[in-house]
Amino acid sequence: MSGVSIDRVRSGDLRALARAISVVEAGMPVAGLQPSSIPVIGVTGPPGAGKSTLISAMISQMRLAGDTVGVLAIDPSSPITGGAMLGDRIRMQGHAGDPGVFIRSMATRGELGGLAAAARDVMTLMGMAGLDRLILETVGVGQSEVEVMNLADVVVVVVGPGWGDGIQADKAGVVEIADLFVVNKGDRPGAEEVRRALGEVAGDRDVEIVVTTATTGQGLDDLVSAIDGLIER
Repeated sequence: MSGVSIDRVRSGDLRALARAISVVEAGMPVAGLQPSSIPVIGVTGPPGAGKSTLISAMISQMRLAGDTVGVLAIDPSSPITGGAMLGDRIRMQGHAGDPGVFIRSMATRGELGGLAAAARDVMTLMGMAGLDRLILETVGVGQSEVEVMNLADVVVVVVGPGWGDGIQADKAGVVEIADLFVVNKGDRPGAEEVRRALGEVAGDRDVEIVVTTATTGQGLDDLVSAIDGLIER
């Protein structure tokens, strides 16, 4: 595998994992990839909803429970280099020194659907490395960018206050793929109105709605518990 040992990835060597991800991101074939049994938590939603800050708070909750965490954050491509703009990883930098957390940013490089071409193989590698929790964050998505549903076992759609009208517009798109809704920035005006609008859109689907404030930790226990409940179904 271009000098990268898949056995070292399986042993939990995060440096080997990083090198293996670079190989698949470059479009090179990788021998020995085997799907893991670790569920993937997909986090998606419109720009400005606070997805990265929420994921950072989720990581903290999961680490308190003793779990190791792997995150693939899909960023927009830089118009200069074509690489990831790293906005998401910067917002998660509080975990940079934690050996139990592995965070990788990847550019879309023109791929549609809010993801990157190598995303599936990267999540497979993270699972093979033995990380307990796997999180996949899409770029800020619109109505038609629903590819995350094909990679994630649980899809969490995050919105913020003021998205009542946006929710109605997205009714035929990303909102319909949600296994769980999160109204983030719940301490701001408009959060309750958005929660009600989501309830109307969800209709008889019986999708749980959790209100969080990622910056204070409000609702994080409820969020992680709701995700665990969906995984255990």
